[in-house]
Formats: sequence, structure tokens, C-alpha cells
Amino acid sequence: MAEPENAAAAAAADPVWAWAVEAWQWALRNLDDPVGPLLAEHVLLSYASVLIGLALAVPLGVLCVRFRAFYAPVLGGVNALYAVPSLALFFLLLPYTAFSAWTAVIPLALYTLAILVPNVVDGLDQVPHHVRQAAVAMGFGPLRRLLRVELPVAVPVIIAGLRVASVATISMVSVASLVGLGGLGGIILTYGFARDFAAPVVVGIALSVALAFATDGLLVLAQRALTPWTRDRGPARRHGRSARGRAAEAAAARSGEGAPA
Repeated sequence: MAEPENAAAAAAADPVWAWAVEAWQWALRNLDDPVGPLLAEHVLLSYASVLIGLALAVPLGVLCVRFRAFYAPVLGGVNALYAVPSLALFFLLLPYTAFSAWTAVIPLALYTLAILVPNVVDGLDQVPHHVRQAAVAMGFGPLRRLLRVELPVAVPVIIAGLRVASVATISMVSVASLVGLGGLGGIILTYGFARDFAAPVVVGIALSVALAFATDGLLVLAQRALTPWTRDRGPARRHGRSARGRAAEAAAARSGEGAPA
């Protein structure tokens, strides 16, 4: 019995510790409902938005690299969308999407474009010109060169933008709770602020931060898996070759394995 008494005494002496204990107990009591379902909804809304944004950003970025005249208007357009308040877009979509997940996913996916499109363009711009020429000399068409050489070399820059976009999206999903969605935002708003109860607020914030860290870690692991040539940079430095040069050589070498003689 000494341990609970010590915990209670510590909680009474330290308000921050008291909040943490109360939040932990509330989360355990309500894990099945509402914590678990709302956490799953938060993951679904966040990941769907980022994946749709990436699916839109890659072709837009390729278009901007191929036709430079499009880059300024495309960048201006996605930045203008990013400047629109998310809550306004949620309410504008309600008459068309009702209270479905699309009400949150569409605006959040559009917001990711302001981060992802410039990163896709920057990543493709970093592909060395001689690598493109080598791919052309081996008979690669534009699409095959893009998929087998250019995008693999651009992966580190694209994933860097994807990490920023993912963390920002996980944070913004909570705002959708004002229109009946929002995942963990529902815990914060409905179970916390509406009832003047601090424990759900602490739980919602802590889980949002934990989800952001976990997602960022998964993207780092994905980058390591997709760019194995970046793991050993010591020999590259000793021989005077940059990591980007090694990436280009590795991508060209892998692509050349199946190229016609």
C-alpha cells in the first residue's frame, strides 16, 4: 500500500505529475471508447491526406521540371491554397462531402502540396546531368528514366519534405474536430474543453505528439530502405565522391542491369 500512497502524495505535491497520473488513468479507462477509435481515425485522416498529396505532388513536380514555365504559377497556386484557413475549407466542403472523411482529407491533402511540390522539384533538379545522358544513351525513354533513375536519386529530398508535411498534417487534423471529424481533436474538444476536464486534453496532445514522432521515424526507415547507397558515406568521402554522386551512380547501375545492349 505504500506505493499508491507515495504516488498520491507526489501527485498532490506536484500539479504536473497529478495531471500526468490523471491523464494516464483516464486513457486506460477509456481505451476502447473513445481513445482507440479516435486515434485510428486520426491515423486514417493523416495518412490518407499525405498519400493523396504525394500522389498529386509528384506529377506536378515532374511537370514543373519538364516545363519550367509552369513552376511559378503552380507554386503560387499551392501557396495560395495553403494561405486559406483550414476551417473555412472544411465548412465550404460540407455541402458536397457532408460529414465524411473527405471533408478533412481534401483540404489537408491540398495543404501538403505547398511543401511537397517544391521538394519534388528540388530533388529532381539535383539529379546530375551526366546521369540523365547516360540513361538516354542506354535507350531509356522519358518515363523509364524518370522511374528508374531520376526519382530514386531524388528520394532523400522528397522524403525530407514528406516528413515535414506529415508532421504538419497530423497537427492540423485536430482542427477538423470542429466539423465532427478530427480524430484526437475530438478527445481534446469534446471530452476536454467542453467538460472543463484536463485529462482528455493531455491525452489528446500526448498521442498527437507520439503519432508525429512515430510517423517521422517510419519515414526515416523508409528512406534508409530506399536509398541503401547513403548508409556508408565514409568511402565516398575518402575517394572524393559525394553522397549524391554515389546515389546517381547506384541508380544508373541498377537501371542498366535490364537495359538492352
